[in-house]
Amino acid sequence: MSAFSKVRVLITGANGFIGRNLQVNLGFRSECELLLFDLPQTTDDLQHLVHQADFVFHLAGVNRSSDSTDFQTGNVDLTNTMLCVLEKEQRKIPLVFTSSTQAQLDNTYGRSKRSAEDLVFDYAERNNAPVYVYRLPNVFGKWCKPNYNSVVATFCHNAANGIPLRVDDPEKEITLLYVDDIVAEFAQLIDGNTTLKARGILSILPTHQITLGYLAETITGFADSRRELMQNFDRSDMLLKKLYATFSSYVPSDTLVISPEIKYDERGFFTELIKSPYFGQISMSRTKPGVTRGNHWHNTKVEKFIVVEGKAVIKLRKLESEDTYEYIVSGDVIRIVDIPPGYTHSIQNIGENDVITLFWTGDMFDPENPDTAYEKV
Repeated sequence: MSAFSKVRVLITGANGFIGRNLQVNLGFRSECELLLFDLPQTTDDLQHLVHQADFVFHLAGVNRSSDSTDFQTGNVDLTNTMLCVLEKEQRKIPLVFTSSTQAQLDNTYGRSKRSAEDLVFDYAERNNAPVYVYRLPNVFGKWCKPNYNSVVATFCHNAANGIPLRVDDPEKEITLLYVDDIVAEFAQLIDGNTTLKARGILSILPTHQITLGYLAETITGFADSRRELMQNFDRSDMLLKKLYATFSSYVPSDTLVISPEIKYDERGFFTELIKSPYFGQISMSRTKPGVTRGNHWHNTKVEKFIVVEGKAVIKLRKLESEDTYEYIVSGDVIRIVDIPPGYTHSIQNIGENDVITLFWTGDMFDPENPDTAYEKV
């Protein structure tokens, strides 16, 4: 695609979970012009949009209804309408169709998705047209509707709102797929960056396997740790990272603010901001003019000091040495000062205004093992 060309991208089901994520992300791309279809638009509207499109993402469908005929109408008939327009006008534009792993199952929904797949493949065979049919497992991420068809959305919504999580079969294993990974795959299709063969059943990686019991435990843990200012999981674990991002999107807007405990004394105040067994903790202090903090050292604990407001001197001395190192720091020029183990250290406000300092410590504070010994610099 030329850097100066526009590709008109039709998204059906544009206001649904995957559709909304896709349209928002493609909306940032200047080379894409979006054509959106969803209820209450009609099949006449769909035909008009198909006529304009250069690329189609057919995401619309029915996955839950008390009336079984809705699956035929929403999954099979709607797909057929779109394919008929493409075939009539002989427009061999790329078509992406999202099916479900339930197409392998013998239930009303699964049969309707399998029938829609067959329609797409028959159309492609007759017209030598590029189609990409994806069977998606349990998709999760921001903007998914809770208490509908996503256990992750339901668990995240309940945990974020203090509602107990119900788990009927803790050992049941499910396969999860993150919505941002779907969007990334679809963006590559638009760009032509794919070696995928059209007309086969496709899947998107990575998928993640997890039991319902562990999923519930994990998401409940996110809610508990948030109140405690904790990041209690390893962010290199991609599933946990994606689940935490999803959980955070369900936190009610009126509870997004958490007030940490602030310890005041004659020096100013000190507060812990974020703690984690994986990266230690971040804290902050306000120090009044002339006041010195510290005059202690650590065996193993490492720290970094960052003055973001005011003027201070940071002093360090190796325990076995009489040589003192002094660093003048201020909020005017941000500098990060390392505090290694075995160095007694202090920070003194040498300005006329309060000093605001951020501290990173490699280990969370443990009152049973503080790893702190007092000695003047």
